[in-house]
Amino acid sequence: MSIIGNILWFILGGALMGLSWWIAGVLAYISIIGIPWGKACFVIGQFAFMPFGKQAVSRKYITDKADMGTGFLGVLGNVLWFIFAGFWLALGHLVSALVCFITIIGIPFGIQHLKLAGIAIAPIGKTIINKW
Repeated sequence: MSIIGNILWFILGGALMGLSWWIAGVLAYISIIGIPWGKACFVIGQFAFMPFGKQAVSRKYITDKADMGTGFLGVLGNVLWFIFAGFWLALGHLVSALVCFITIIGIPFGIQHLKLAGIAIAPIGKTIINKW
């Protein structure tokens, strides 16, 4: 079922938002200072292309210990991220979610956009895992 969902998602708007994440990643890499944010953009961009069957969780949940991305520096990084790029990506996902919610068939896609909007606000310290 997740394969069908991912194919429909990609065709009906997931490609656009995934590319948005990757463009943000390229811009972050160009600045050199933004390389940690760029890496997160590419990981989450790949997730934005095919989100069904996967979920974003804190690395602290996976490793059972704090690291730079899940501690104070991660919070600081997420604040800087939100100011420079996160707001715009979250807004894109929110608008896409509203468009998806217009039809009954689009509701699962709208829910995925809302999840991705939450990730867009604070991506540092997150990792993507399979649900099964």
